[in-house]
Amino acid sequence: MQFNLNHYPYPSQHRVILGRKYAVATSQHLATLAGIEIFLAGGNAVDAAVATAIALTVVEPTSNGIGSDAFAIVWDGKLHGLNASGKSPQNLDLKSYLEMDKIPRLGWLSVTVPGAVSAWYQLWKHWGKLPFEQLFTPAIRYAEKGFSVSPITAQAWQRQEKIYLPLTSPEFQPFKQVFFPDNRAPRTGEIWGSSWFAETLREIANTGGESFYRGKLAAAITNFSANTGGYLTTDDLANQQPIWIDPISTQYKQLQVWEIPPNGQGIAALMALNILESLRIENYSRDSVESFHYQIEAMKLAFADVYSHVCDPDFMKISVNQLLDKNYAKQRQSLIEDTAISLASTGIPQGGTVYLCTADPDLMVSFIQSNYEGFGSGILIPDTGISLQCRALGFTLEGGHPNQIAPGKRPFHTIIPGFLTKDNQPLGPFGVMGAPMQPQGHLQMVVNLSDYQMNPQAALDAPRWRFLAGNKILLERGVTPEIVAGLRKRGHDAGIASQIMFGKGQMILRHNGVLVAASESRSDGLALAY
Repeated sequence: MQFNLNHYPYPSQHRVILGRKYAVATSQHLATLAGIEIFLAGGNAVDAAVATAIALTVVEPTSNGIGSDAFAIVWDGKLHGLNASGKSPQNLDLKSYLEMDKIPRLGWLSVTVPGAVSAWYQLWKHWGKLPFEQLFTPAIRYAEKGFSVSPITAQAWQRQEKIYLPLTSPEFQPFKQVFFPDNRAPRTGEIWGSSWFAETLREIANTGGESFYRGKLAAAITNFSANTGGYLTTDDLANQQPIWIDPISTQYKQLQVWEIPPNGQGIAALMALNILESLRIENYSRDSVESFHYQIEAMKLAFADVYSHVCDPDFMKISVNQLLDKNYAKQRQSLIEDTAISLASTGIPQGGTVYLCTADPDLMVSFIQSNYEGFGSGILIPDTGISLQCRALGFTLEGGHPNQIAPGKRPFHTIIPGFLTKDNQPLGPFGVMGAPMQPQGHLQMVVNLSDYQMNPQAALDAPRWRFLAGNKILLERGVTPEIVAGLRKRGHDAGIASQIMFGKGQMILRHNGVLVAASESRSDGLALAY
């Protein structure tokens, strides 16, 4: 695809980064440098991706950790998908939820089996070039010696004070000891590190992750669970296995857009693109009421179906093929009018997160891992750096829903790595983190690239919209007053919000034989290439 590398229509702190051989883009500069360090040591794009993912657990713990889940798409001549999400505990007592309106964010009831460590090892096992333990070197150094907390991470850390500092139950005290050692979050530029983190990462490195699921670390996790009212057992951890899967895709004009299939929400982006395709928004300027309106309405309809049908694929009653059927998309598209749909209902088809990407001449990696909300459950295993995610929040308590919480089940997942191809050739990985913002961000990146021929940096910089529910949408500062007024006239309940509501993305695309890398100013991100 063609785009202008010199055209930046929106205010930006960055320009695209160009390189012929290697590229790394992450949401935190020290993690990007970890990837470059691995490349310079002779590693490949998978080595670099795993090293940056491990480093991000240390330098951006507000969004991910050793106890996270992860997904990946890898190009090595063809596309491979990896689903490293964990299941709910087998001994989960559903009676604990009977009097609840929703699953609690904090504590053991929000915890599922962590899958990120299994993702690191599986990716390395299939493609890694350097010794597995070498990939941990930068992260261990950051944890052991400490690092200067970067601005956006510090702000996120401080926002979490009101959530985690009031916790008084025993199961939360190790977490507070590690992340709020002076009973407050570190400020921008202050040094933070953890010897517990460093020792835990060494143990994982030296055992190929075995200790985490079947050894010393697994015992620490399950003992703390048993002693503080949790449900994770040795069998839950030992049974964790990442799944190799075929990515799913749709053709949007000249681009083939690829996502991980359910239990992730990547299918929402593909469904919205299918609905949007025939509306020909390229006939409207990018910053127009019409372009925003049609994108929002397509996304709204896609979410209605996804929230009704998508869950652990073993429990889905509607197939992926049904949801991605182009004829079904035309039926849904016919519901879009000039005014906002007040409540998008589901159809019945017939028949905190960190994102990173890496590339070299032979491999391209799209990788994402997450705690779900902020630091996660608030559960940290004593004397380790293992803070556990709160992924059970992806379930629903609604009786009879395919995504209803149950033992031994993967929850609906928000984290989605993306990838683009054209004419069966790789363009490259892309992603936008941020809970339900992720498929909305994917849609907007594809539209910016395909319909408006933006380069990767401009596509990331462009002001965004975010659908919430009903007619409620948020618009980023930078959206023109004319668009705000025009959307309100069409029935959208549109408000202006800060950058933190609109995700953080990275992208690496091949362009005329060169790798074009980009990261955005909504994060502490950095793209590097050479």
